[in-house]
Amino acid sequence: MSTETPATRFLGEHGVAFTLHTYEYEDRGGTKVSSAKLGVDEHQVIKTLVFEDETKAPLIVLMHGDRQVSAKALARQLGVKSVQPCKPEVAQRHTGYQVGGTSPFGTKKVLRVCCEKSITALPKIFINAGGRGLLCSIDPAEVVRVLGPTLVECAAA
Repeated sequence: MSTETPATRFLGEHGVAFTLHTYEYEDRGGTKVSSAKLGVDEHQVIKTLVFEDETKAPLIVLMHGDRQVSAKALARQLGVKSVQPCKPEVAQRHTGYQVGGTSPFGTKKVLRVCCEKSITALPKIFINAGGRGLLCSIDPAEVVRVLGPTLVECAAA
């Protein structure tokens, strides 16, 4: 697997310190599999989810691996009528990444990014680096610095 991706290039161009971690990707395994294979708490593994609002405007939501997004809470905080996950092919068109390898860094289009607020309190997170089976560990303060996300509280257990 190539560890050179649009995401790793973006991180390098923005002077972000990160460490790459590879694992054997399992279709539909999600953060449960990646956290187990890397031996880290699933709460520290951050999902990159692509949603769209009622006007089909796309946005990225960064969420703890062991939590779900409450679409109602997210829509309310963003001041829109509704949000819902994009279909995989639509998400890929917006980001340039295959589902399962979506990173918030180096996306094809510049997308609005929302980040679950509690992620910023973690000492280190593991987030997709632009490929299936490729995560990077990074300080969440760097995510805030380079992506300028809207901090939201929309986690559901």
